[in-house]
Amino acid sequence: MTDERLNEIGGTILDAAITVHRELGPGLLESAYQVALKRELELRGLNVKAKVPVELVYKGAQLGKAYEIDLLIEDEVIIENKSCE
Repeated sequence: MTDERLNEIGGTILDAAITVHRELGPGLLESAYQVALKRELELRGLNVKAKVPVELVYKGAQLGKAYEIDLLIEDEVIIENKSCE
C-alpha cells in the first residue's frame, strides 16, 4: 500500500471518529464507540474487521491469543479505541 493511500485512509478514519463523537457525544463506553466507528468506516467504503485476535509466539511456542485488535482497517491500520472521563 502506498503512503498516499495510507494518508487517505488516515484522513478518513480521523473524520469518521470526529463524526461518531459528534453524533454520540461524550461519556459512553469504548465498546459503543467501537461499533459506531466500525459502521461509520464501512459506510465510507473501508474494509473493517473488529476484535481481531493476535496470536503470541514466544521462544518457538504458540501461546495462543495474547491480544485483540479493536479495529483493523484495510488490513493495514490498527485502531485501539480509548475513552475517558
